[in-house]
Amino acid sequence: MTTEAIPREQRPYDPADLSGLAFWSTTAAERERTFAELRAERPVSWHRPVANGLFEDPNDQGFWAVVRHEHVVEVTRRHDDFLSGEGIVFESMPQELLDAGQGFIAMDPPRHTRVRRLLASAFTPRQMRRIEDRITANSARIVDAVADEPEFDLVARVSALVPMHNICDMVGVPDEHRRTIAHEAQFAGGWRDETLLDGADPLTRLLEAAGTMREVCFALLAERRAAPVAERPDDLLTALVAAEIDGERLSDDEIVSFFGLLMVAGNDTTRQAISHGTRLLTEHPDQADWLREDLDARLPTAVEEVLRVSTPIMTFRRTAARDCELAGQRLTAGDKVVLFYASANADPAVFADPLRFDVARSPNHHLAFGGGGIHHCLGLQLARRQLLATFRELLTRLPDLEVVGEPRLGTGNFFHAVTRMTVRHGRGGRGMRIAHDESRCAATGICESLAPDVFEVGEDGWLVVLETEPAEHRRAAVAEACAACPTGALVLEG
Repeated sequence: MTTEAIPREQRPYDPADLSGLAFWSTTAAERERTFAELRAERPVSWHRPVANGLFEDPNDQGFWAVVRHEHVVEVTRRHDDFLSGEGIVFESMPQELLDAGQGFIAMDPPRHTRVRRLLASAFTPRQMRRIEDRITANSARIVDAVADEPEFDLVARVSALVPMHNICDMVGVPDEHRRTIAHEAQFAGGWRDETLLDGADPLTRLLEAAGTMREVCFALLAERRAAPVAERPDDLLTALVAAEIDGERLSDDEIVSFFGLLMVAGNDTTRQAISHGTRLLTEHPDQADWLREDLDARLPTAVEEVLRVSTPIMTFRRTAARDCELAGQRLTAGDKVVLFYASANADPAVFADPLRFDVARSPNHHLAFGGGGIHHCLGLQLARRQLLATFRELLTRLPDLEVVGEPRLGTGNFFHAVTRMTVRHGRGGRGMRIAHDESRCAATGICESLAPDVFEVGEDGWLVVLETEPAEHRRAAVAEACAACPTGALVLEG
């Protein structure tokens, strides 16, 4: 039986610390121990205001933490009781910053309904199909650029570049603006990162970043509005300018706000998933090998498991619209309610053996893209396509990739950020090499039968070595083929 709601100033705070910087500076595995306790014993609990916030709010008395999968979904779908318009992060923010930095996801009906309908009319499957080939080409080009480097920072050289180029291709951002946009977008989730800030005041730098992105977008919009309709480029910005339903159109401010959301959330979600997913696959080489046996059939399932385990966006906030009940707790109007997606994605009530990374897991009802309802993520198919293309390239082109040392992780409570992760692989003179003595070769075809991806007997009867420096995952087959050569013409070195 539910009791009367306790006034905020009288509520006891839960002993588990979800508010301090120390908690968010630990690893996901360490945080999960706290989440497991809360899921089992106190699934909806009251906590101190978050520490190290961007704004000091004397009226902020704390937040409710929602950690079970079922309750996260419930809150998300009870949009009349739990609002987004007051902000989606722990901290209280001015309305102008909410509009500029959080876009239509920090709106409620009817404003949210109107803006989302117009955005969805432009953000269509056709837009996805239009850039499908570009997504594949971008992943191939980016991985190709590091293929001959034995060691590099995966975050800077791959994870950050994939979404930057894909989203800019789709939106219609020319090359001269891309590096600027990608750099400025980092500050939305990285204002706690001292290395990124380089001595700058966090709030000042965040506002500067938002201003720069707005200036770029306004300039691009002006170009499209000035051009004759037939001469406008075929991209998302043009589609947003033209979007119309029942005589209503998006204002430039609304388009610019969506632009900022895409450049921040769209970039970061894919960026973090690539980094975490690469680490997970290098830590579980048996699963990576299993994927390579049938990438077309198995990779989509693996991408969902990467999203579940990595949970690129860890939290989202709602605000109670009225006095109401959740999981036996009485909430009062104005209470902050924080959804912990990372905890929900490890809920044993939904996922068998949830701490195990299992690329074959199915079904996989993760909440990496939220809990559904009216705030269903518009960009989830774009993110999935990028992850599929990038992991395909990494698994096939750099199969012996490994992480060097510990990744550098962010300390924020919104994005599950990897800021640096050094990796190395066996190409660039570090792997095995096949020495082929053509003068001794009888081209019997034995080697081809054992390693057809590496050896081929041509129509002219000569043996061709397709890869003189094959990938590490082919070592066993190549070694067997070389050892079986009856004339000793093949030698495996390294």
